[in-house]
Order: sequence, then structure tokens, then C-alpha cells
Amino acid sequence: MAEHRRGANLPSIGGFNRTVVLDAVRRSPDGLSRVELASRTGLSAQTVSNVTRFLIEAGMIAESGTIVSGRGKPRTILRLEAASRYAVGVHVDPAVVTYVLLDLAGTVVASTTTSTPTADDPSEVVRTIATAIDGLVRDAEVDMDAVLGVGIASPGPIDVDAGVVLDPPFLPRWRDVPLRDALSEATGYPVLLEKDVTAAVVGEMFLAGESSARNFAFVYFGTGFGVGLAVDHEPVRGVGSNAGDAGHIMVDQGALAGTPDSAGTRGEVGAAVAPDRLVQIARDRGLPIDALSDVESVDRAWDGLAAAIDAGDPVAIGLAEDAGTVMGNAVVLIVNLLDIDRVVFGGPFWSRVASAALPAARAAIVESPLLVPKHPVVVDESDRGADVAAVGAACLVLDAALSPRASALLIRR
Repeated sequence: MAEHRRGANLPSIGGFNRTVVLDAVRRSPDGLSRVELASRTGLSAQTVSNVTRFLIEAGMIAESGTIVSGRGKPRTILRLEAASRYAVGVHVDPAVVTYVLLDLAGTVVASTTTSTPTADDPSEVVRTIATAIDGLVRDAEVDMDAVLGVGIASPGPIDVDAGVVLDPPFLPRWRDVPLRDALSEATGYPVLLEKDVTAAVVGEMFLAGESSARNFAFVYFGTGFGVGLAVDHEPVRGVGSNAGDAGHIMVDQGALAGTPDSAGTRGEVGAAVAPDRLVQIARDRGLPIDALSDVESVDRAWDGLAAAIDAGDPVAIGLAEDAGTVMGNAVVLIVNLLDIDRVVFGGPFWSRVASAALPAARAAIVESPLLVPKHPVVVDESDRGADVAAVGAACLVLDAALSPRASALLIRR
């Protein structure tokens, strides 16, 4: 039986109860009656009536038909008004900045990209991103007042308390960029800053709803390799909110070490599966891929590798399978450490090679002789596609606005 949030009836926590009710309606695509809401949330019938009246007046839910269930008065169904509120998600990647606009149900209604500006002039970074956000909202013909806020997913390390991007290894000119506060001032929206792998985890949980696994690892394959974690339905952020750097895990690199017979050669997984290295190996093995010159050229070369996989090229398929195996070998250590039962692969570079890499990664995990847990481990890929970090960033905003938290009930002095 699915678990449901439980509410409280104290008049001082009306805001919390609103999120309890809204969260329950959001998680029920077919809608809920007020009687069902009271049953699922633990709130009194009067509290549910007061809260739903507020949410209807705010335009966030709407009455949508009635159902007859046995004797008595037909029950009115309440459904989410997805187009009543929106959130913007921004993913800062060394190659491109991706922007998405999500409605209240978490559906992407608009998206765009810009080239990643250098951070020599932080004010230029803010202007570029703010202009793109304004254009995204305007072109979608969305009322700017209906936007709840902006979430930013950035490579780490970051300083979440200060809202600063510190010094990401693949963005050498991005050092101490005060992105959160400056962008909030430029756009007028509240802004949240999160590490990209953590944003992906939040998005996965928020959009999966009741079907979300309580404990899982999100293997993020972008310009870098990272692993976001959820434990007991909470993202693992760490002391400095920079958890997820898994690239230094030592694994057997197999054929990726340089030659097909190099099994037993060990190295760091992040270096072994780095996209620039993989496309160079593809070139060395005869694939017609352009030479690398910068981050953008790596992205274009990756498109070439993906096209070769789709065309059935055995060299390209073998390379993707080898990369999937190496990543899977690394993930086994994390599965053993946390005793989790689900692993999700995703990220901008993952989605383009997943058809070949995912089966290999799955086999490396579930068939590993080193695997300790005896329960089944589900290995699949995210439904969010290449924009998973941007979608996750927008979900940070939706989650902050819609998901009830017991911490909101604490008395603050």
C-alpha cells in the first residue's frame, strides 16, 4: 500500500497543511475527493474543507466532476491545476547552459540552451542566464508572477550557504561566482543552488512520486562522473552539500585501459570514462569522428559516437558497452556500501549511448561476484533524458514549494 503524508490540525500550521493537501492531489492524477483527502492526510474534514477552498481560490486545484460511491451525496473530485504555477530549471554545463520551464505537475513546457559563458566577468554570466530565463518564460506566454522561482544545477564544488559556485574542475574560469544572489536580483525570482548530481536525485524522486524508490543511487554521466544518493527518501547532500564525487573509485578498466586484452588494469572510473577520452579512443579505433579542440567539439564528437551506435557500428557499440561495464563495476561498491535496491543512470552524455551502455552496466552490477546484497537490484535509466539536471533543478523549486516537511512545524526562536 502506498504511503501518504500525514497532516496536523493545529491552526498555527495552515501553511504545512496546504502543502500536505496539495502534495496528495499532485500525486493522484485521477484526482481525490475531500473525503479521500481527509483519509489520506489524517486531517479533519473541516481542515480539508478550509485548505481546499484556499487552494481553489489560489487556482492551484480545481473541482473536476463528481463520482457516485454507494449511497449518499456524490463526491466532488479535486485535481491539480498544473498550469497555475511554474518553475525554471537551469543546468550549468561546461558546454552549454540548459534551461527548462516546468508546470506544477513537473511537465516540461519549454526549454532552450545557450553557450556557457566564461566567468572572467561574473556579471556577464548573470546577464546571459537572466536574459535566457526571461526569454524562456516570455516565449512560453507564461505570466511571470506564476513562476515560483529558479533552480540552478551546477558542477561542484559549490557553497550552498553563500550561493557561490566555487571552482568546478571542468570550468576553470568559474571561480567564486556568486550566482544565486546575483541571479535572484537580476530576475526578481527566488533562486536555489544545488550540485548537479543532487538536483538529478531530487528530480527523480519528485517526478516519480509514490513509485519512487526510498533508497537509490543516481549515476550521473555528463562531462564528469558522479553519483547522487537518496536514503530513506531524502537526498544525501553531505556537510557542505557537495556529496556525489565518485570519479576516484578505482575499478578494472578493461578494454578502456587502451587495448582489448588489458583486463586487470585498474584506474579511476572518472578518468576511464571521461567523454573526451572515450571519443579519442573511438577515433583511434577508426571511427570517423572529428578531432577534439574544446568542450563543444567533445559534445559534437559524442553525437557522432551516438550516431554510429544507432547505425549498428560494432566498434562504437563495443566502446559504449565497455564504458557501461566500467561504470557498473564502480557502482557495485556503492550498492554494497548502502544496501540499496535501485540504480538509475542518466545525464547529458549517458542518454546518447544508453542503448548499448545500459545493458552492460546492468550486467556488471547484478552479475558481479562482488555484489553483497541478496535482494534484487533494479538497474534502469532516467526518463528525464539529457536535460535531467535542468529538470531536477526546477524540481528543487517545486519540491520546496509543494512537499510538506515536518521541519516547518518547529518553533524558531
